[in-house]
Amino acid sequence: MKEGPIGFSIVLKACIFATGLAGIVAEYIMATLASYFLGNTVLHWTLTVSLMLFAMGVGSRISKNIRLPLLESFVIIEFILSILCALSASLVYLLSAYIQSIWPVIYIISIGIGILIGLEIPIATRLNDYFEELRINISSLMEKDYYGALLGGLLFAFVALPYLGLSYTPIALGTINFIIAMALFGYNFNSLKYKKSLTFLSIVILTGLLFLFFIAEPIVFYGEQSKYVDKVIYSEQTPYQRIVLTQWKDNYWLYLDGNEQFSSFDEERYHEPLVHPAMSLSVSHRKVLILGGGDGLAAREVLKYPDVKNIVLVDIDPAITRLGRTNRILTKLNDNALNDNRTCIKNQDAYKFLLDDDSIFDVIIIDFPDPKTVGLARLYTRQFYKLVIRHLTPGGVMVTQATSPFFSKQAFLSILKTMRSIGIPAIAYHNHIPTMGEWGWALGINAPGLKHSALKKRLSVMSFENVSTRFINQEAMQSMLNFGKGTLDKLYKVEVNDNLNMYIYNYYKKGSWDMY
Repeated sequence: MKEGPIGFSIVLKACIFATGLAGIVAEYIMATLASYFLGNTVLHWTLTVSLMLFAMGVGSRISKNIRLPLLESFVIIEFILSILCALSASLVYLLSAYIQSIWPVIYIISIGIGILIGLEIPIATRLNDYFEELRINISSLMEKDYYGALLGGLLFAFVALPYLGLSYTPIALGTINFIIAMALFGYNFNSLKYKKSLTFLSIVILTGLLFLFFIAEPIVFYGEQSKYVDKVIYSEQTPYQRIVLTQWKDNYWLYLDGNEQFSSFDEERYHEPLVHPAMSLSVSHRKVLILGGGDGLAAREVLKYPDVKNIVLVDIDPAITRLGRTNRILTKLNDNALNDNRTCIKNQDAYKFLLDDDSIFDVIIIDFPDPKTVGLARLYTRQFYKLVIRHLTPGGVMVTQATSPFFSKQAFLSILKTMRSIGIPAIAYHNHIPTMGEWGWALGINAPGLKHSALKKRLSVMSFENVSTRFINQEAMQSMLNFGKGTLDKLYKVEVNDNLNMYIYNYYKKGSWDMY
């Protein structure tokens, strides 16, 4: 070792701090990739992190077989880890263009990274054993590792993913591991046995990292394009979701985490049924709350009513509302609704907004993604709908998109039953949307004495003649209120969705989405 053992120990502990940071970020990167490519966020996030932790245990076990020279071994491990981390996302995206089932690649990379991370701490502990007794050695190194993990988690959530995305966060991570290796390599250069080989390897890796920096974005774009039939014209990874816009001829599609949100080809068949039945039924339109709907298309429909004084739009992701305000495609589609002085945008969790805010609204429009995760499923619970009703005027109307009565019939029925469980009349209706299939909505009114049948009758006679629409009229409304044989017959068999059970999450997973 280089003279100055205390100095070496300090450098080593700084490296362990950095490895703790890099390790946790590596776990989050792979879990995010798994969630994006494989869906079912809870399942694949859990599996990815669990596999990596298991692999770390395997790496720790393997480390006992590594003998001298320990320092060179540690440097080589960091070199390999820097390559694997830097390549992880680009490799997954690239192979996704050629492999239909990408999950083995994601999990193999995750296990490989986990094993390498597991090798680090035991070897570092043995290196530091020369300078500190066991009880101090173990505690000080583990302390630095855990502190680094905290910083890594914060950086991933607030800096790396929002600003670097999945293209450059892995490269930054690989660079951190490379810097770790070079710090120890440079500090102990004269005492290393294989200095020439390691010097050559470090030059190769540095060149590779620089090269990857320039080709990562094209690789990710190429892999992402393979997921979509049409041309990808915009993509962005946010802390909440992956936003993708595609184009075919003069039509555009918006996808969030790979799931279609709308197509300009037929979006009026979704947004008009979402908005106009509720607006026409309500006794007033002065104040309207939109939960979700960050693209601005629901707000566009609401603003067609001249007596609307204020729209509060609550969407958790500032990136999607920013697009809705600034992207020329979306501003054209939403008629610049999010820049209208009557529209107030709040980027926060809808559940928290309803808990904290005391405003009362005439109409509440709920335009969330489907309940395909536990986090989204809580926005379809009895407790959530009770909060919504607290914010409705007497005679006010709430409506929610209710997934597909064809592809996920049980989830659709559960939403209707859950809304009725809070003591208000509620009905369901549906429409065929060519690019999405059969879709449904559930609508309730803050008039507890009204019967479900009376509410349905009110809607069936509405003409919508006083509002400019492209699809909905009285005949369309009557058609949407009626279902085919047996669709609603098994309403009594589904459970009310609540915070304790989240039945709708399991109903949704059991849907026939693979048919679409």
